[in-house]
Amino acid sequence: MSLFADYFVVCSAASERQIGAILRDAIETLRNEHGVRPLRVEGEASSGWVLIDFGDVIVHVFGAEQRAYYKLEELWSEAVPLVRMQ
Repeated sequence: MSLFADYFVVCSAASERQIGAILRDAIETLRNEHGVRPLRVEGEASSGWVLIDFGDVIVHVFGAEQRAYYKLEELWSEAVPLVRMQ
């Protein structure tokens, strides 16, 4: 489906603080447990949307309002979800 990534992770957070916590934990866990560092981080928790580029995996962390507005899942509606959690 995409030439630039194999997987997309899309998640929501209830607050700016939670966006920051998810961001920090994802980066620290992948670095400490797998030796993987992000190639780039775009956005800030205060904006309601942070993107973490790990190369083959792109992680989007949204505030609820931003996720509803951008509807990122609709852009990838033909992709097969591997895991869906609520």
